[in-house]
Amino acid sequence: MNRAPIHFAGTPDLVAAADAWMGWLAGERRTSPHTVDGYARDLAAFVAFLADHLGQAPDLAALASLGPTDFRAFLARRGGEGLARSSLARGMSSLRGFFRFLDRRGLVHNPALATVRSPRPPKSVPKALAADEALEALSCAGELHDQPWLAARDVAIFTLLYGCGLRLGEALALNHRDAPRDDAMVITGKGRKQRLVPVLPAVREAIADYVRLCPYRPRPDAPLFVGARGGRLNPGVVQRQMRRLRATIDLPDTATPHALRHSFATHLLAGGGDLRTIQELLGHSSLSTTQRYTDVDATRLERVYKDAHPRARRPGGTLA
Repeated sequence: MNRAPIHFAGTPDLVAAADAWMGWLAGERRTSPHTVDGYARDLAAFVAFLADHLGQAPDLAALASLGPTDFRAFLARRGGEGLARSSLARGMSSLRGFFRFLDRRGLVHNPALATVRSPRPPKSVPKALAADEALEALSCAGELHDQPWLAARDVAIFTLLYGCGLRLGEALALNHRDAPRDDAMVITGKGRKQRLVPVLPAVREAIADYVRLCPYRPRPDAPLFVGARGGRLNPGVVQRQMRRLRATIDLPDTATPHALRHSFATHLLAGGGDLRTIQELLGHSSLSTTQRYTDVDATRLERVYKDAHPRARRPGGTLA
């Protein structure tokens, strides 16, 4: 489904600057189309607010004259519209990126935005599957298709996500030349950064079974995972298959393709893996991102302790 085009309620100079920023994000920063779209919509909401707030279509000069109260008024308006703190924080991040771009280009200098504190998004804890749930998902993934090659494709994708901790976009971007044939494979992640990921025999075998059954001839530059018509597989198809799998084997609503990546990291940590290694495997640029998994593991340990340890219960059977 195509989204409606983005309209900027600004003057031509502001619209041209916005277009240049989006082109720079996509071309030089290699930002994903989905992320560029999100940034653009955040900026369009801000420009629309300014048109109402100032009583006229804003131009670049208007951006330069904004004060802290103007930015806070925008946050208050968006908050009143029911946006979550995480969405407000992302919107402010988009604005900061746009204003930095304008400053570097010599178009607008406005230090006021730096004085406005962004809403702190709630701390999120990755939703990992239990080990038995993850394994059941892999074993049952092939039951959702009548055609053997499509069943093998789904098994291969889910096994790759859980066995190597890949993002769904990273898995679907693979071409046939990238298919794992040894004990490791090179993955290109966010920001075009490459990392080496170990490959378990079960992952190689699942992908080899799929390639053997796939009716489309494997060219080196052809997509590894394809849809029923032979084109590169759409992420929505994988997400839909996971929703069907959730209903089939009664997995929690948090069971998504990305949850398999979280499960990979959480289960490695529970098995004694160190954070630095897991950071490298996941392709996180910051260790603080990886440290979220310590919260997941602590939650799991607390649940196991309360469920199993006799000293965790008060007299009468209630939990301590």
